[in-house]
Amino acid sequence: MLTINRLDIADARVLIEGARARATEIGVPMCIAITDDSGNLIAFERMDGGKVTSTIIAMDKAYTAAGAKKATHEYGEVSQPGKPAYGISSAIGGRLMVVGGGLPILVDGAVVGGIGISSGTPAQDQDVAQAGIDHFMAARH
Repeated sequence: MLTINRLDIADARVLIEGARARATEIGVPMCIAITDDSGNLIAFERMDGGKVTSTIIAMDKAYTAAGAKKATHEYGEVSQPGKPAYGISSAIGGRLMVVGGGLPILVDGAVVGGIGISSGTPAQDQDVAQAGIDHFMAARH
């Protein structure tokens, strides 16, 4: 029997809530995107003060994390000149992100979606993404 774990809008709201709380705590208004397992957008929030240019970046980070089942910062490391994935950032019409801030969301070992954060530094974006996931996982128990 096939069982499909899939995020819904209620899950996306919990993820955004956790990410927003962390962004507020560190004082950086963020763009927050949540996608399903195939990288399609479920929900998005641009906090007051979040960079307009970060809107698409956050969506593409979530898309990459869910679709490729890999954190975007991991692509950053292997996509430098001379590395095995050099040039991958131009794949998929330029949507594949190689900057930190996109994380896959795993439930019971399966990728069920992605979270993408943008407007801070890559380290801040990644921290806020992880906070969203941590909040979501705590709410599940």
